[in-house]
Amino acid sequence: MEENFDDAKVITSSDSATSTQAEIDEQMAALHRAYREVVAAGGAPETRPRVDFAPYRSSILRHPTKAARPVDPESIELHSPAFGHRDVSPLEADLTIQHGGEPLGERIVVTGRVLDGDGRPVCGQLVEIWQANSAGRYVHKRDQHPAPLDPNFTGVGRCLTGDDGSYAFTTIRPGPYPWKNHHNAWRPAHIHFSLFGTDFTQRMVTQMYFPGDPLFALDPIYQSIVDQDARDRLVATYDHDITRHEWCTGYRWDIVLTGSRRTLLERDTLAGDDHSTHADGDHR
Repeated sequence: MEENFDDAKVITSSDSATSTQAEIDEQMAALHRAYREVVAAGGAPETRPRVDFAPYRSSILRHPTKAARPVDPESIELHSPAFGHRDVSPLEADLTIQHGGEPLGERIVVTGRVLDGDGRPVCGQLVEIWQANSAGRYVHKRDQHPAPLDPNFTGVGRCLTGDDGSYAFTTIRPGPYPWKNHHNAWRPAHIHFSLFGTDFTQRMVTQMYFPGDPLFALDPIYQSIVDQDARDRLVATYDHDITRHEWCTGYRWDIVLTGSRRTLLERDTLAGDDHSTHADGDHR
């Protein structure tokens, strides 16, 4: 997995960009149709993304093919860093004040709660985000598509969840961007989320999408989740009560860590993909 960048933007095979969107759409439709037939015949719903999803070209080469090797988490934690409250400043949750001027784009607030499978809040959780700017460009040397960088926007932030499990970020709505899966391929706008417990072995990575994105139907990463209810859990909700007068629009997105309604994570797909710190090769 590519670290710290959306590896979905990297060409993973010599012919990965030769397929047309129509061909990708046809393949996705056939896989979804077959899934619906299985469920209609009494099969169990699939609540995780498929790790070997042919329209998502790089999954053919990158998905796990062998069983995971068991490790002792306690021995790993002896050598892993731990996080304390004093290490995270409240200012780090505002991605619009990190430079000398204001970033360009639609200012938004994204907030929600981190919950366990029984709906109980998970407090003290380290939540990190990273994202493209409003033009769909990451601050990364491997992102060279012709969209402008914003000198006032780096696109990274973090916070700790409160006693009620809540988190909140002020940021700029990211733009969609091209990637090399097939000809004229574009990723829907999304924000990457990483959640830590008390050490590196307690990490989960996922992505949050925005409602009503026209690219949903065309994106094989998003569509590798063949169950519509599971896909919907990755989409935030516009919330007018969060929206602030003449300042920003607001979105709410809760993250459920366990249970049948849990939020899908990057490790559910390509053993931790759109970045393991980027899940794009992107996750979802």
